[in-house]
Amino acid sequence: MRFDQEPIASYGQTGKTAVLLINLGTPDEPRPAAVRRYLREFLSDPRVVEIPAALWQPLLRLVILPLRGRQSAQKYAKVWMREGSPLKVHTEHQTAALRQLLLANDYDVIVDYAMRYGNPSISDKMRQLRQAGVERILVLPLYPQYSSSTTAAAADEVFRVLRHLRNQPDVRTVRQYHDHPSYIDALRQQVEAYWQQHGRPDFAAGERLLLSFHGVPRRTLDLGDPYHDQCLKTGKLLAEALQLSETACRLTFQSRFGKAEWLQPYTAPTLEELGRAGTSRVDVFCPGFTSDCLETLEEINMEGRHAYAAAGGRAFHFIPCLNASPAWITALGEIAARHLQGWPILPEAEAEATRARAEASAAARQGVRA
Repeated sequence: MRFDQEPIASYGQTGKTAVLLINLGTPDEPRPAAVRRYLREFLSDPRVVEIPAALWQPLLRLVILPLRGRQSAQKYAKVWMREGSPLKVHTEHQTAALRQLLLANDYDVIVDYAMRYGNPSISDKMRQLRQAGVERILVLPLYPQYSSSTTAAAADEVFRVLRHLRNQPDVRTVRQYHDHPSYIDALRQQVEAYWQQHGRPDFAAGERLLLSFHGVPRRTLDLGDPYHDQCLKTGKLLAEALQLSETACRLTFQSRFGKAEWLQPYTAPTLEELGRAGTSRVDVFCPGFTSDCLETLEEINMEGRHAYAAAGGRAFHFIPCLNASPAWITALGEIAARHLQGWPILPEAEAEATRARAEASAAARQGVRA
């Protein structure tokens, strides 16, 4: 195995610290070739599809990619922003806002982001950070609920890259924050801010709030993946923060793929059920997605809206994801700060002043004891 060439370190030099946000990924453009390239990488990860490669790869390359590439490209084109893919645009805004927040609080850290699949890749970003003299990296996935197919997949790639580095940096990973008080409060503020502008549903009259999380195969729950339980915990805490009952606030799972059973209840059938029941209003919020993306903008706000209306539903309200809301950036800052503890993250001058104050305080205490 060949190892990467490393920057030459100077004696006594203190390396830099970085926070690397990681999101799922997105095609480079809303065209079939780019979407197929992205889906091939995504769906080839054994963390995502737990089928032996010898069985899965022929089906993926000969059937799924030719069919889904064009269909998915059409869906991406519906939500594509002037600046690019919504997921990438919102992740860039979150990165810039977190960088500004940490800088304002005197944290001397580099803040950047990478995508698990697609660009910018984890490999490229980690190598760029090493070339910039970074010796400590906090890996912060933008997945509040832990799942083998998301959080673990990101960690797999981080540690795969480390195998090729001659001079490996210190690395810390954030496993989950599904019940972090500031994350829950950011969700609450996002929902309530929407209701302040568009009115609050009349829950007493049967109107509902739907919390839709990304689905995973039911089998993963049986094998010990904590994702399902963490989604339930997030939903429970958010409902309590909004002072809603389980009847008024329902939790569902979306994005089912294939014929196997996935986590239930499913979002689309639930929307149809509410529509057939004549529900006058349903609001849908996706707490597990920290950025609006294809799954929220197209699957929920377009396909879900249509399914609900076609079944007889009336008013459909889509509540945007956290994106770069101030409360969410504050939560990200608190999560990052907690996991940065113990690393040299203050500017050198401030660090020297802190050490001097600590030494003076220790000397004063010693004098009192004497």
